[in-house]
Amino acid sequence: MLHSGPVSVTGMGCVCAAGTNLQDTLRALETGQRNPLPPSRFKSEHSRIFPVFEVAEHIRSTHEKPGADLSMTVHFALYAMEEALLQAGLAVSDLHSHRVGVCIGTSVGASLNLLDFYRAIRAGQTPELEPVHRYLDSNPAVALAHALGASGPVQTVVNACSSGADAIGLAASWIAQGICDIVIAGGADEMSEVTYNGFIRLMIADQSPCRPFDTSRGGLNLGEGAGIVILETAACRAQRNAPELATVLGFGTAADAHHLTAPHPQGLGLKLAISEALNAAGLTSADISFINAHGTGTANNDTVEAIVLNELFPQTPFISTKGMTGHTLGAAGAIEAIFTMAHLTAGGIPASAGFSEEDPLLNASPAHAFTPVQGQAAISQSLAFGGNNSVLVVGKGRAI
Repeated sequence: MLHSGPVSVTGMGCVCAAGTNLQDTLRALETGQRNPLPPSRFKSEHSRIFPVFEVAEHIRSTHEKPGADLSMTVHFALYAMEEALLQAGLAVSDLHSHRVGVCIGTSVGASLNLLDFYRAIRAGQTPELEPVHRYLDSNPAVALAHALGASGPVQTVVNACSSGADAIGLAASWIAQGICDIVIAGGADEMSEVTYNGFIRLMIADQSPCRPFDTSRGGLNLGEGAGIVILETAACRAQRNAPELATVLGFGTAADAHHLTAPHPQGLGLKLAISEALNAAGLTSADISFINAHGTGTANNDTVEAIVLNELFPQTPFISTKGMTGHTLGAAGAIEAIFTMAHLTAGGIPASAGFSEEDPLLNASPAHAFTPVQGQAAISQSLAFGGNNSVLVVGKGRAI
């Protein structure tokens, strides 16, 4: 994203295992109380139990059409969008006089995980086509655009675990380039048996609640949910006299081209993404008050991030919030960008859940207690399979 000034954030919505709205989630992050459990929507044949962070409540948005058969990913996205629109003071009717775009990142939400359908086919049966129709009707960005009657660009970003961050970065560029007045942006993903078994097979899932950056870390826990932001032009926000809750200052993305699932051991792609994001924001590393790290709790990720943080931000506090939400995959970059905006504006970051003892090989410790932060900018970074690295620089706004 070229530097063209801050892009206003006027609404934020979040649903995840830590809470079904943003305020409840932020309070949960402060308390650090977490309780990942075995998956409840599917059974696994694994002899060992790997806990996950599921959204406990059966949520539905008022923006859903009656009788619509949509994926859980879309339900999460619509639900978080409803909160973000309410916070922004926008009704659906208000959007019809503006150029409104929708940009949503996902991973599981774009996957053909129709296991019961496939099993029936292999058993020689002729299954009903409802799962196929549900998949075709559940493109997240298209579903949200239909719910809003949006007339601007519509894009679903599928870029593994950086999808949500990439969607916000792309959406901010639409505002900066004058393509849209308002963009609904973020990420959403649901729990999946395929993903659950896949991460276990990769041997990077933890049988205990995950411990990012801890010396005893044993891998990640999966999570699910959605994070949605409302981005607006300065003119549109001023016309509505809407408060600026935060800003997107810069975005950078770079690929390692190193390995299908592991980051470059020296974090070359992450360094490039950070440099690009800071340049877009017109800032230096000294301007960053804290970093929300990707922090999965895996050996490779935490080692690489520690190398980069020690080199570029040796005195800057950082945190991983995945100890409270699990790894929400395509939603992670958006959910964590929202946390970063909220914590920056609040002036402090909570303890990094699951961390208790520094790994001497990392020489980097996330916040282990509430840590006050000062300054006007912070970073949220996302690392993804395929060697992708995406970084958002966000700015301080008005307290919510």
